[in-house]
Amino acid sequence: MASKVFSEIEALIIDYGQRHKIEIESAMKIAQLADIPYQVFSTNLIKHIGDSALIGDGNISAKHRNTNLPASFVPGRNILFLTIAGMIAYKRGIQNIIIGVSQEDSSGYPDCRAETIEAMQVSLSKGMDWDFKIYTPFMFFTKKEEVILSNTFFGCMKALSLSHTCYEGKFPPCGKCPACVLRAKGFDEAGILDPLIERAKNEGSLQKSFKTNR
Repeated sequence: MASKVFSEIEALIIDYGQRHKIEIESAMKIAQLADIPYQVFSTNLIKHIGDSALIGDGNISAKHRNTNLPASFVPGRNILFLTIAGMIAYKRGIQNIIIGVSQEDSSGYPDCRAETIEAMQVSLSKGMDWDFKIYTPFMFFTKKEEVILSNTFFGCMKALSLSHTCYEGKFPPCGKCPACVLRAKGFDEAGILDPLIERAKNEGSLQKSFKTNR
């Protein structure tokens, strides 16, 4: 989508100590597939603060201790991500930032809401005296709508076969955590096979065949 709007695109991948660290490797593979340069930025700030099952070993499917939000909620994560992106963009003279948050299917995370992103755009612009524009193309999309849209882009299903969603950091995905359930629901409602699951099945078959041949 971004390539239809901007002549140059770069990806920012953030390692923040997440338990599903496999998503970093997946993100790099997808960037390479799309022939998009990327930068991996590491920060241990969130890991040091804690307060989320997503960076610990707690029950992902439980409730967060302070709110009715899921235990996977990482307080301030997208706020930090956008701040980091803004700092890097400012240094390089970049004004446009794209983030794939959605308030429709976000498990209720407050930092995925339109009002939060709008406030961040104002704060970053005023705080750095730089005219930032934060794009959120999926803000009002359900997972079903995202899947249907993805299916219209050449190569996107191949990219999704390399993607990672499972909060447990497992491949094949656990199929039980909130992220797995939400992803499965989106593909089911769209009537499209999840290429990640198909890949897991195929690679599982190859492994079984290899063991048998040995």
